[in-house]
Amino acid sequence: MRVLITGGTGFVGPYLRRYLLTTTDWHLHATCYPDAAPALLDAVREGFTQLDLRDQAGVYTLLETFRPEAIIHLAGQSHVPTAYKDPWGTLENNIRGQLHLLEACVKLELQPRFLVIGSGEEYGRDTPEAMPLREDHPLRPENPYSVSKVAQDVLGYQYFISYGIPVVRMRPFNHVGPGQSPRFVLAAFAQQVARIEAGQQEPVLRVGNLSPARDFTDVRDVVRAYALALQHGEPGEAYNVCSGTGRTIQSIVNRLLELSTASISVEIDPARYRPADVPALYGSAEKLRRATDWVPEIPFEQTVQDVLDEWRENVLHNA
Repeated sequence: MRVLITGGTGFVGPYLRRYLLTTTDWHLHATCYPDAAPALLDAVREGFTQLDLRDQAGVYTLLETFRPEAIIHLAGQSHVPTAYKDPWGTLENNIRGQLHLLEACVKLELQPRFLVIGSGEEYGRDTPEAMPLREDHPLRPENPYSVSKVAQDVLGYQYFISYGIPVVRMRPFNHVGPGQSPRFVLAAFAQQVARIEAGQQEPVLRVGNLSPARDFTDVRDVVRAYALALQHGEPGEAYNVCSGTGRTIQSIVNRLLELSTASISVEIDPARYRPADVPALYGSAEKLRRATDWVPEIPFEQTVQDVLDEWRENVLHNA
């Protein structure tokens, strides 16, 4: 099967490529944004196309040439604080890129299995009694990023209804692991802890709001879910990808402090707060389990350890 992966050099893309290369005989091709680091491109140039998915003609040419039988659409702007700073840039990037892919499929009369990657953020806030959230829960996006994800979600459904493209909609909750940007919470805290242990930062961990509870799944489990859903998901349906457990940001801080070799104090930085922060957000992946037998396998404690160890190595080599 010819599989196109967009966003192949982001956080999730490399994990997905490695997983598929070791578990399938599929022919993979991936896109990466044109400003990707030269060293990164040199390492992965074979099987990649540099492409801004907002370039409609470029997207059409790629699909006309490769003619994918499946598309896993990972590319997009996924950082909520950035979305607040540049809401239109986030909306345009995430919606327009997917629209160009779907339109190219229609014009070229392609019917690829199409995995749309939404987000658990689409659900927004609700009472603790409503948790864990299921796929039939109302969508109440509270920030520009989650608005863009709702748009991608329903846009995928519309092209399934209108043109029969076998779109499967995924709603991953927070996914974490080694290699994630320190713009995201676990990596941000782990980087600070590693710098403190190396004597590169005063022994103060600066944090934002620690009270929200989120559903964290290891990225290595998430890509396995994507591969299974691509093969076994029902077109037109939506599937949560999550652990089913809500963990407060405070609990992440506590775990990192337990693992650290340094004595560290915690300092609240109001600048790290978001304009709106959903108090609790965790879901049920029962629907995905029934369709694919997927369950997360990597304990969260192991994920935290792996992320911290990676940042210790990074700090050591960049000292």
